[in-house]
Parts: sequence; structure tokens; C-alpha cells
Amino acid sequence: MGSSLHAASVSYFAYDDKDHIMSIESLDPSFNASTIKNKLRELAWNGVPPYLRPTIWRILLGYAPPNSDRREGVLRRKRLEYLDCVAQYYDITDAERTDEEVNMLRQIAVDCPRTVPDVSFFQQAEVQKSLERILYTWAIRHPASGYVQGINDLATPFLVVFLSEYLEGSVDNWSILDLSREKISNIEADCYWCLSKLLDGMQDHYTFAQPGIQRLVFKLKELIRRIDEPVSKHMEEQGLEFLQFAFRWFNCLLIREIPFHLVTRLWDTYLAEGDALPDFLVYIFASFLLTWSDKLQKLDFQEMVMFLQHLPTQNWTDVELEMVLSQAYMWHTMFNSSPSHLAS
Repeated sequence: MGSSLHAASVSYFAYDDKDHIMSIESLDPSFNASTIKNKLRELAWNGVPPYLRPTIWRILLGYAPPNSDRREGVLRRKRLEYLDCVAQYYDITDAERTDEEVNMLRQIAVDCPRTVPDVSFFQQAEVQKSLERILYTWAIRHPASGYVQGINDLATPFLVVFLSEYLEGSVDNWSILDLSREKISNIEADCYWCLSKLLDGMQDHYTFAQPGIQRLVFKLKELIRRIDEPVSKHMEEQGLEFLQFAFRWFNCLLIREIPFHLVTRLWDTYLAEGDALPDFLVYIFASFLLTWSDKLQKLDFQEMVMFLQHLPTQNWTDVELEMVLSQAYMWHTMFNSSPSHLAS
């Protein structure tokens, strides 16, 4: 998608800007599907109003068609397909699974309660069961990678966004038990298919040895060297390897590094990037890291490791996140046309 995606500047629309909402809602239905999708990408990059987010995300990921006349039929079919998969792969006894499948299901069952531990909603037993079904079904149907720790985090923004069509108010006050079994199944299906679409664009991030992530961590190191040589030099002198902190960033797409209430706004931009997302992550993460450029240069190896594992983002709002995205967009515009310094 590249820079043609973006409006003139990242900060042009706040996501609650009335003109922005009007722009999304008034797209000409006579446009063809790809024109609508490209326009949506451009608008969504700057944030999607929460009430439109479920529909926009489904379209951006190619799960639902932009044409609203066809959308309901497509969703109905895909939701039934997910139900069939759950019946075939999940709703069976351990005796019908291979040893590898049993171990994978156990690992998922261990990881689900650890997912977004500071949001009480995710501690509800039924929510964890939904996550378990989504993740196990995905893993069985994607044997090249199977389940990898971190994918559990990636399902959570989808779960919250699709639940928001049925539950109101703060996520902390939600109870999944307020929903019918059919609604929960539909939400799970949408999460499953959207997670699948997202991961289709970054398959080698989760295959053996995770080469896709290794490659992006290298690109991040090179980009930091080009943008902020003093920080790059200091980290090198202290012996800090980028893999020691940035691997988790790429593995979980920053979900563990920022307050959860900001994650869906960040993901508007992720999904707007489409196939270009993996490379754009490098710029977002460079901008994120260099938020603390001055601080990092004063820390020794051990202090840097501790600081980067527990970044002081707990009080962040949309303002700090928009700053990170604006800076990432600027660097992407400056450096992406001459990426020879990022060749792996």
C-alpha cells in the first residue's frame, strides 16, 4: 500500500473527527470494491470511530466484501464453516488427537489465562474458552507454524472489537455470559477468520525459528542506526542486542507494551497498511523506541534491559500514540524510497 495509503498527514483526522466519520459513511456505493477498500484504508489509517470499527476491520482484512448487499451472506457462510471446523477439530476427545495436538491444546490452555492479565474481562472462564477454541482451530488448520506463543495476544483486539457490537460501556464491565451461544459463536468465527487473514500476511513470523521476525528485528536495528546514531552506538557499546527486547514487540505487535485501551486505535493503522504492514512495523517500532532516546543513553546494559521490559506507557493516551504514528509516517516517507540501508 505504501505512502499512497496515507492522507496528507497522519494528524489530519482525529478518529472522532466528524468529517472523518462522514467520509467513511458517505463512500459512493457505485465505486468498485477495490476503490472502496483503498479509500477505507486511507481513512482508517488515522483511526476508525469505535461504532464503525467492526465493519471496517472485516472489510480491510478481506473477510467481508465492501458491498453491503453481499456481506450478510458471506458472513453467514464463513461463520457456519468455522462451526464445522470447531466440531471437527476441537469438540473431540484427546483420544482422537495426536500427541502433538494434545500438547498444543495444553499449551494454549496454559497461555489463555495469561493473556492480557491486567484486563479483568480476559480472566472470565468463558472468554478464555472462546480464545482457546479460536487459537486451537487456527493452529490445526495452519500446520506450517502450529500454535506459537504470542498468537494468543493477536486474537484479543479482534475479540474486543467484535464483542463491542453486542456489549456497551467499558470492557472491564463486560460479561460474555450476557450473550447467547449463537452470538458468541459468530464473534469467535469473525475473530478466527480475521486472525487468519492477518497472519496470512506474515506467515514466516511464526514458522520454525520465526525468520520473518528475525529479519524485521535486523531492519529495525539498521533503521535506528540511520536515524539516531548516538542511541545506536550506546546500545552497541553496552552489548544490548535488539532481539532481547524487539522480538517480543514484533511477536505480539506491541500489545504487551502499551495500555490495552490504545491497542484498537493502533490496529486501525496496522490493518490500513494491509500487505505493507510488516515493513511499516519497523518504522512504528523505531518511533516507539526513540520516544526514550535521551533516557536510554543514560542507562547501562542492565538498566536498559529492565527499562525496555517495563516501559513507562501506563499513562499513555491517544496523544502519545499519535505522536509515535506521525513520526513513523515521516520516517517511512523519508527512508522507504531508499531502503538499501535496510537490506538484510
